[in-house]
Formats: sequence, C-alpha cells, structure tokens
Amino acid sequence: MSSGGGGAKRKKKGHEEHEEHVNHERWLVSYADMLTLLFVLFVVLFSMSDINQKKFAQLAQGLSASFGSKSAAFTGNYAPLDGSSNAAQIVQIDPGANPGDGSSGTEGLNQRQKEAVERAVKAEDRKRASANADKAVKEAENMKAIENKISDALAAAKLLNNVKFTIDQRGLVITVVTNEVVFAGDRADLRPTGEKILGAIAPTLAKLPNNVEVDGNTNQLKAKTKYYPSGWELSAARASTTVRYFTGHGIPKKRLSAVGFSDTKPLIDPKDPRSITMNRRVDVVVLTMLTADQAALLPDAAGSDAKLHNGQTTAEAKALQKKIEAENASGTSTTGTSTTGKTDHSTLITADTRN
Repeated sequence: MSSGGGGAKRKKKGHEEHEEHVNHERWLVSYADMLTLLFVLFVVLFSMSDINQKKFAQLAQGLSASFGSKSAAFTGNYAPLDGSSNAAQIVQIDPGANPGDGSSGTEGLNQRQKEAVERAVKAEDRKRASANADKAVKEAENMKAIENKISDALAAAKLLNNVKFTIDQRGLVITVVTNEVVFAGDRADLRPTGEKILGAIAPTLAKLPNNVEVDGNTNQLKAKTKYYPSGWELSAARASTTVRYFTGHGIPKKRLSAVGFSDTKPLIDPKDPRSITMNRRVDVVVLTMLTADQAALLPDAAGSDAKLHNGQTTAEAKALQKKIEAENASGTSTTGTSTTGKTDHSTLITADTRN
C-alpha cells in the first residue's frame, strides 16, 4: 500500500514538471519584426533614389510654409535627399544687377553689341521726346485758340487793353490788371468794369474741360492795408471774389481754385515804374492737361507767346497766318515757325533729352 502510494506521488510530481516547461522559441517573433522594419527601410530608400524633384519641391515648400522656416530647396544649399547625387548647380545672381538701369546688363556684351544697345536706347528716348514735343506744340496751339476767342469777346466790349496773355508750363495765363477800374484800392469788391472783363472771359472758360486757377497778386508797395491784415489776405480775397463770380456764370466749382500770393510773384521787375500797376493783378490760369514732362515744353512750343503780350483776335490770327504762308511761298520764313506755319519743335526734342 505504501509503495503504491509513493508511486502515485512520483507520477503526480512528473506531471507538474511538464506544465512548467519554458518556450525558448519566442525570439523568432522579435526577429521577424526586425526583418519587417529593415524591409520597410530599404523600400523607402529605394523609392527615394528615383524621387520626383518637382513634387519634392512642392512638398518642401508646403512644409516650409507650415513650419515657418526656409527649405534647403529654396535657400541655395544642397539638400541631404538630393536625387542627383548632390550634383545640382546653383546659379549665382549678381545682387548689384538691375535690369532696369542697364548698369550691369551689358557686362557680357562686346563693344559692338554695347554700341547697338546704346543706339537703341537713344532712339527710344528720342522717339519719346518727339512725341512729347508734338503734344506740347498741339497744346500751345489749343491755348492760342482759347486766347483768340477770349480776345474776340474783350475786343467786342472794348476792354482788350485791360488784359494780357502768357503761355507757360501751367497753361494759358490771362492777366487782369487790377487797377482802380477792376478793384478799388485795399478792396476786394469787383467794380462794374471788372465785372464786364470777367463776363467776357467766363463764357469761353465755361466750355472748356480744363481746370481754372485764379491767382491774386498785390504790388510791392508797403502801404498799410486798412480793411485786411496784410497783402496776403487782400490778394486771396480778390482771387476768391473772381472765383465766386465765375461760379455764378457757368463754371462748375470743382473746376475752380483760388490762391493768394501777395507780392511774392511780381509780373515785372519791382524797379520798373509800371510795376506798381502791373504787379497788382489777378491771373486766371487755364491749366493744361498734359503730363509734367510734356507741360515743361509748353513755353518753348509757344514761341513768342510765352512772353507777356496783348491778346490776339481770331481775325488778327488769320491775317498773320496768311502772312506766314506768303513768306513760305516766297522762300522766306518767320522766326520760330517752320515751312508749314507751325512751331518748329526740333529744339524741344533737344531740351527734353538734356540732363
């Protein structure tokens, strides 16, 4: 009985040792995982060896924008993932080169090519200057036509001698001498004759598209003003009075402006005895619509009309034109005009291209 019991016990102990046996093949799982990772790594490396550069650049740009930093693809540096074995060439651009000023754009050209470029530039400049000169000549003719119409109205009212004309870079300047006939001394109220002068001027101005500037000026006398603190207020008041008259005679407010200059812009030398009367004036300026470069040529295009002169009526202008045509037919020419009777603007081109 005892031996039988002992055998049973030994059999039970052997069964327990079999259940506690350790599995020594678990390392195969980790090994398989490592092989899988190595396989994935080589697949990735292989795919990178034939990378699409365009798509990579787009990706790099997107990542750069997202993370707020510059990508190597856009900084001129070699990227570690360059698909052409780091053989990419970087083209260096001269930081001092400016394609607009021509300072270094001709460095790679020979002398003959440089001369060709220089001739082309000069030809383009001369073409532009010629176009500006043509427009200045046409504008001077238009301003002269305005002068003729205003002079016709003033002559009909027998007031032509009270107004002078000039063509400068601003446009047509109509100078109304503000003697006692137009404004009383130290006053800015229009007298009846002054209203007639402005009334003769206003209809022509009302039909124009140009803006009109009215400049008030006083003479150089240091007489103390009674009704105004100084000549500044007096000159500005006279200009404003003129503008107010024009607004009531068909000229829109948005086209008008008034400026007071006191005695800072004399028409003639203050030492001249006539300056006491002539410098006390109101200038009505028909402003040109040309560009600044074109307007700068207006005085030269106007010729003798750029100087202060009496108004010329339409009849007088036609008579002068016939005289010029007769002189051209006889082989002589009037100073400042060409054989066509128009202003010679060859000098305007030279002036426009001069530094």
